[in-house]
Amino acid sequence: MSWRQTKSAPFFVGYLNKVPKPLIAFVSVFIVCFVGGLGLAALALSSTQNDPGNGGFQWGNRFEQTGLLELRPYPVFRVPAGGGTPAKTYMLSGQGKRGVFDQAKANIKTAVALRGVPIKRGDLTMIQVGKVEATEGADAAFTPADPVPLGRWKLTGEICDGKCYSGAMRPGRGLAHKACANLCLTGGIPPVFVSSGAVQGRNFFLMADADGNLLGDEINPLLALYIEVEGDVEKLDDLMVFKADLATARVLK
Repeated sequence: MSWRQTKSAPFFVGYLNKVPKPLIAFVSVFIVCFVGGLGLAALALSSTQNDPGNGGFQWGNRFEQTGLLELRPYPVFRVPAGGGTPAKTYMLSGQGKRGVFDQAKANIKTAVALRGVPIKRGDLTMIQVGKVEATEGADAAFTPADPVPLGRWKLTGEICDGKCYSGAMRPGRGLAHKACANLCLTGGIPPVFVSSGAVQGRNFFLMADADGNLLGDEINPLLALYIEVEGDVEKLDDLMVFKADLATARVLK
């Protein structure tokens, strides 16, 4: 019987402290492919996520202006036109997940100096109120314009809480944010309808019910869903208000 010597496959023996060259090449290629695959997987997953937007707190641009507080039906701050700047209406929030109903009711239709931090996303701006003080003077005395009716519209989009969607959290929308939005709205943060189609160039609307009153628990089943709903739209200075008839609401997906 004769024996034939054959070339054995590379084999790693730990105590020899030597790795065969073919095995080094294999492991190197595997690591490169594995890391590259993880990168491609991360890219594919991130591409399916909602755009978080560019909103956020404008800490370097503190807000301090004189105007009037109104309930429409959520607290808003009306600022008169001046110096070539048109009149503006700002939605308001308190610290954390709270509204500013107490401050608004205590100073309703009274000239006040309001200080706070803007939260801005595109043409949607909300002011996180820091301090409200009564004030006097000619600059504070003005009569805000009445809302301008824009007719009845059928809009598609999503109901969000105005503070988080403005940029307090990102993306501030979708099912992953539903629980947070529910807490914010329960605390008095104004609801915002984010429409997929614009009305006079605006896609963000302060929401109210069909009669222009506060929305309650009836919006909970519709939060964070893509819906279609009809209602009347009116323009309050530069702010759009959507009086949604939730009886017409329909979930699209």
